[in-house]
Amino acid sequence: MENKNLLYLIRDADVEWKTFGEVAELKRGTSVTKKTAVEGKYPVISGGQQPAYFIDKFNREGETITVAGSGAYAGFVMFWNEPIFVSDAFSVKTNKKIVLPRYAYHFLLSIQDKIHALKSGGGVPHVYAKDVARFEIPIPSLEIQQKVVEILDKMIDYVTELTTELTTELTLRQKQYSYYRDQLLSFGADANPLSNSEESLEELSVEWRSLGEISEIKRGKRLVKNDLEEVGEYPVYQNSMTPMGYYHQYNFEGDNTFIICAGAAGEIGYMSENFWAADDVSVLTVPSNLMSRYLYHFLLTKQNSIKSKVRRASVPRLSKISFENIKIPVPALSEQKRIVEILDKFDKLTSDLSEGLPREIELRQKQYEYWREQLLSFKKEY
Repeated sequence: MENKNLLYLIRDADVEWKTFGEVAELKRGTSVTKKTAVEGKYPVISGGQQPAYFIDKFNREGETITVAGSGAYAGFVMFWNEPIFVSDAFSVKTNKKIVLPRYAYHFLLSIQDKIHALKSGGGVPHVYAKDVARFEIPIPSLEIQQKVVEILDKMIDYVTELTTELTTELTLRQKQYSYYRDQLLSFGADANPLSNSEESLEELSVEWRSLGEISEIKRGKRLVKNDLEEVGEYPVYQNSMTPMGYYHQYNFEGDNTFIICAGAAGEIGYMSENFWAADDVSVLTVPSNLMSRYLYHFLLTKQNSIKSKVRRASVPRLSKISFENIKIPVPALSEQKRIVEILDKFDKLTSDLSEGLPREIELRQKQYEYWREQLLSFKKEY
């Protein structure tokens, strides 16, 4: 109700349009490097979405808007209440008698795409203060500005709080899954905390075989980009766990574990549905006495070791010899099934949170953006 009442005020409000150059000081930062600076508590604002590092001095006192000056995130807008050191960026300091800093910040966020579109330059894109200074901002009374700020700040605070809460929950679930996975698959170690009996794991009949012995390691087949489709029936995996596209055929059936061998080399995947594996993917086909899903969970316990064998070149690569000798414990199928059922439950909790977290945050972000657009939609008299 408060938001709607404010909308009525906005429709009838007296508003003046001025450029940022008229109501604010847009000031370039000062060059500094990590090698020459002394480590401290003040964030250095440069060309990224986060502080580049922290040093022992500041050149802006606070209540400052910053705009990243160069690089992939040139034009990215941030707000700082605390003292900061502005380096490869520029600050926007408003005249508080005319424009409240937080009001200007929300307005700049509303034109973030336009600021990004200012990028110019060759190899390293830049956004310059003189160009941002030309943007016009609607200026109602300070009272209305304050009300707009209060509403939009509450929404941003909620998005931030929700992100922290859900990220913490996701981290806990991931740790829980990793703990039980390590316990269930540490054959010959302590007793299984989820065992159906008092029998220890080392008393189970377990055969240890190398990955190359127990599975057939098959390399995928290359597809060129022109063969791919944006939408299709079968995902194509090449150098990451994100499909590079889709194809109308598959070369491996579902229920298969695979390892990425270039790019995101060492990542381990599992597909329950049919898929196409490209030439930088090794697919591990297993015999009847080994569940592929069991193999997937076990290889995740070895992922750090596998990744440590990646050759770091211009394109990271992992050779077959780096993982074919990994020893795999093979208990009875009934035990494999029991372990898979337990770990899949934990994995589903983690996956559901991983998928739900971005969706929920995106919904709240869109809610903020909707009200920001509504509350800043002042009419412009020509």
